Amino acid sequence: MANKRILKRNINEMVFDVVEECFFFEMTAPEKADRSAKLIDEAAEFQDQMLTKMNKAKGKAEFRAIANEVEAKANYFVDALNGLNK
Repeated sequence: MANKRILKRNINEMVFDVVEECFFFEMTAPEKADRSAKLIDEAAEFQDQMLTKMNKAKGKAEFRAIANEVEAKANYFVDALNGLNK
């Protein structure tokens, strides 16, 4: 289990990567910018939720649950980014 600092860094990097890919998509396909903007908003909201949960978490079990949720959402974002091209 990663410590709190590493988990926060991973969340921030994941959201940065999603936003960066969405901006690139908006540059290459401006007619579909609304779909990528929704994904950016979703990523930012997810980041806020996870950081809030981390600040309230007390034990290892809660951090494990957060880490599992982050991993599942990372897979979702990969699928959503791939879906932007369709």
